[in-house]
Amino acid sequence: MKKVMIIGFAGAGKSTLAEQLSKIIGCQAIHMDSLHWLPNWIENTPEEERKMLEPVLKKDKWVIDGNYSKVLYNKRMDMADTIIFLDFNRFLCLYRAVKRYFMYKGKTRPDMGIGCDEKLDFEFLSWILYKGRKRKMRAKKLNKLKQLKTEHPEKDIYILKNPKQVKEFLKRRINI
Repeated sequence: MKKVMIIGFAGAGKSTLAEQLSKIIGCQAIHMDSLHWLPNWIENTPEEERKMLEPVLKKDKWVIDGNYSKVLYNKRMDMADTIIFLDFNRFLCLYRAVKRYFMYKGKTRPDMGIGCDEKLDFEFLSWILYKGRKRKMRAKKLNKLKQLKTEHPEKDIYILKNPKQVKEFLKRRINI
């Protein structure tokens, strides 16, 4: 496990898992949110994000969390030796996002773009509960992972459904 891509739903814990795995692997975690969001929640362009991500992909080791399908998504999948999909239910993700809001209220999370103080607005709540988890999107991700595993059996692909499975996954990695 040297090149890890973590995808999943908002609030599932992608960034937390990325930080944990980066310590195990011995590299810095790259959070797509920190590339995407400029100060005051202004969106960066996919072109600029690609420019920042390209050098990371050339490294021997990396852990990248975040979906961002317009930013070298297929290239990240192709290059990763390990892909983890955090397929958590929407209510757990909502709970975690609310908890995170109170933990970082008035501050910028370490995995977020500089100057983006934690917020929890209607748009984000809607994304967590509905817009960001349409059945077609989830099915598309699962089909892509299945296809990738068929075409590249050497890749380790994990679909983790709850925190207990993440904990077991990490436990196995630490004991290797």
